[in-house]
Amino acid sequence: ISYEASNEMLSNKKLYPTFFRTIPSDRNQVMAMIELLVKFNWTWIALLGSDNDYGLQGMLSLSQLAPSNGICIAYQGVIPTYSAATRPQIKQMVKSILQTHVTTVVVFSSKRIVSGFFQVVIEQNVTDKVWIGTEDWSVAKLVSGIPGIQTIGSVLGVSIKSAMLPGLKEFEDRSIELSRQSAMMSQNSANLWNQAVPCLQNSTMSMLTSGDLSMGMYDITSAFNVYKAVYALAHALHLLLSCDSGTCQKMQVKPWQALKQVRFSIENTSMYFDSNGDPPTGYDIVAWDWTGGLWSLPIIGSYSPNPSRLKINISLIKWNSNTPNVIPVSVCSPECPTGYKRILNGQHKCCFDCEACLAATFLNKSDPTSCQSCTLDEWAPPESEQCFNRTVIYLPWDEPMSVALLVVLALTMLLTLGTALTFLLHLNTPVVKSAGGRTCLVMLTALLGAAGSAFCHFGLPRPMACLLKQPLFTFSITVCLACVAVRSIQVVCIFKLANRLPRAYETWAKNNGPQVVIAALSGTELFISLVRVSSEPPRPTEDHQFYDDAIVLECSGFLWPGAAIELAYVALLSGLCFGFSYMGKDLPANYNEAKCITFSLLIYIISWISVFTMYSVSRDEFVMALHVGAILASVLGMLGGYFLPKMYIILLKPQMNTTAHFQNCIQMYTMSKE
Repeated sequence: ISYEASNEMLSNKKLYPTFFRTIPSDRNQVMAMIELLVKFNWTWIALLGSDNDYGLQGMLSLSQLAPSNGICIAYQGVIPTYSAATRPQIKQMVKSILQTHVTTVVVFSSKRIVSGFFQVVIEQNVTDKVWIGTEDWSVAKLVSGIPGIQTIGSVLGVSIKSAMLPGLKEFEDRSIELSRQSAMMSQNSANLWNQAVPCLQNSTMSMLTSGDLSMGMYDITSAFNVYKAVYALAHALHLLLSCDSGTCQKMQVKPWQALKQVRFSIENTSMYFDSNGDPPTGYDIVAWDWTGGLWSLPIIGSYSPNPSRLKINISLIKWNSNTPNVIPVSVCSPECPTGYKRILNGQHKCCFDCEACLAATFLNKSDPTSCQSCTLDEWAPPESEQCFNRTVIYLPWDEPMSVALLVVLALTMLLTLGTALTFLLHLNTPVVKSAGGRTCLVMLTALLGAAGSAFCHFGLPRPMACLLKQPLFTFSITVCLACVAVRSIQVVCIFKLANRLPRAYETWAKNNGPQVVIAALSGTELFISLVRVSSEPPRPTEDHQFYDDAIVLECSGFLWPGAAIELAYVALLSGLCFGFSYMGKDLPANYNEAKCITFSLLIYIISWISVFTMYSVSRDEFVMALHVGAILASVLGMLGGYFLPKMYIILLKPQMNTTAHFQNCIQMYTMSKE
C-alpha cells in the first residue's frame, strides 16, 4: 500500500494486480488541472514536466486531454535536473516560454527539479505569469522558500486533501524536544525516552527515534496518507480474522482480496479502494498568498472525481500581478463576437481571425469554424447564433382587415344583386333598353362572378382557388367590357352610321350581331385562360426568396406570360370601350355614356396598376388585401359609373324614364345637327 506513488500506470491491474495506494492517481490530478484551465478560460498555455516518470507521464496525459477541452499548448518542454551543465538549457526554456506570450504555465514536476527551474525564472526576471503546480511542489516549502519566488506571479496548485491527525502535532513537538535532550545527555537517555514514550515497547524500534522526526522536512499530507494506509491494513486484518464475535477465524485469503473489501471513515473522510486500487480522494485547490510579505497557502476550492467536478471561490484568490483584482488572461486570440466564425490562423485552433456569418446562416457552438445554413422554413440575420422560424404570410379569414374586406364584398354583391333585380323589374322601360336591355343582366351577372373571385384570395391557398382566382375575374370583366363595347357600337351606329349603311346595320341587328360579338370577345378571353391554365396550372406555392424572414403563401402564375396575355387582352378591350364611348360623346344625354364609361375604366386601370406596382415591391398581407380591393374597386367602378346613373333615374326620376322623354331628347339632338 503506497502513500506517495501517484503514477497513472500503477492503476493498471494487469501489470500491478496487488498494488494499492492512498494517494490519488495522477490521472485525477491532470483532470483537476484541465478543469482549472477551463474554469478561467486559459486556453493558450505552456506545459513543462520534470525529467522523470512523474513529470513525463503527467505531461503526456495532460497534452492528450487538452485538445478535447479547447486548450492549446504553445510550448512543451522537459525540465532537467538543475546543474551547471543544464543551466543554459533551462534558460533557453524560459526564453521560449516568453516568446510564446502565454500567461499560464502548467508545471508537472517534482519539487526538487522544479526548485532549480524557478531559480532561473527568478534570475530572468519573469513576472506576471500564472503557474499551475502539482501536489508535489505547490505546497512544498522547498519551492516557496526560494529567495525572490514571490516575483514570478501567481501560483495555483493542486493539493492532496488532508486532515489534522489527533495527537500528531503534540507527538512531533514532544519527540523533537526529547531528541534534542537525548543528544546532550548520557546513555541513560534511552531509558528516559522509554519512560516518556511508553508506547514504544520494542527496543529495536525505539532506537529509530533518535533521528530528527520534525514534520517540517516532509509534506504533512503524506502523513495523512500513511495514516490511512495503516488503518486500511488494520481494517483488512480485522475482516480477515473475522473477530467481530469475540473470536477470530482463520481463512486462506490473499491480502489484496481483503484490501478490496475495506471500507471505513477516518476523520470525516471516506476510505476504500476502487477496482484499480485507487482511493476516492479528491484534491484541494490552493493559491499562494504573499499578503504582508509572508507566504500562506489558503484553500480556494476543491476537485472531486467520479464525477469530475471543480469548485472555486475566486474571491479568495489574491492575484500576484500588476492588476490584482483582474483575472489574468491567457489566450492566443480573443473570443469572436457573437455570430462570427473562426478562421484558423496557424496550426493551433486557439489562434484565429473572426469573420461574420452571412444572412440565412448561423454559428453552431459545436463547430465555431463554419457558419451553417438555415433550413428553408427558417431565417437568420447576419452575425447570428441561431435560426428563427419564418413568418408565414397569407390573408387569413379572421384578421380585422380581412373581415372589413369581406363585409365590403358582401355589400358589393348585395348591391349588384339589387341592381340586377331592379333592372329585371324595369326591363321594358326606356332607361333599361337604352342601357342594353337584357345585356345589362349579363353584365351584372359577370360583375357578380368578378366579385366572387375575391373569395379565392382569403385563407391558405388551395388548388381549386388557385385555378379559379385569376381566370374567373378576367373572364367576368371581359364579359362586362364586351357588353359595354357592343352597346357603345350600337349607339354610335344608330345615330351616326345607320343612315349611311342602313342595310348593314339592319342585317347585323337582326342576325344577333351584338350577341355574336359579345360571345366572340368573351370566348377569346376564355380560350386564352384555358390554354394558360392547361399549360401552366396555377398551384399553391411557398415563396422563400422575396423575404429573408418570411414565407409568402400564394398561387403561382400571377406574373407568368399567359397571365400577361390575359391582362393585355382585357386592356385592349378596355381601350375599345373607351374609343367607342368617346365617339358617342356628342350624342343625346340619355345615350351618351362617355363620361360614365371613362370613369369606370379609369378606376379599373388605376386600381390594377396599383396592384402590380405594389406586388413588385412587397408581398405582405396588405398587398394581398390590395388585390381584393382592386377587384372590389373594379366591380364598384362599373356599378357606379355605368349602372348607378340609371338606377338614379329608375328609382328617383321616374318622369325621365318615359318614351316621350327619350323621343324629346332625340328630337332635340336631331334639330341641333340640322
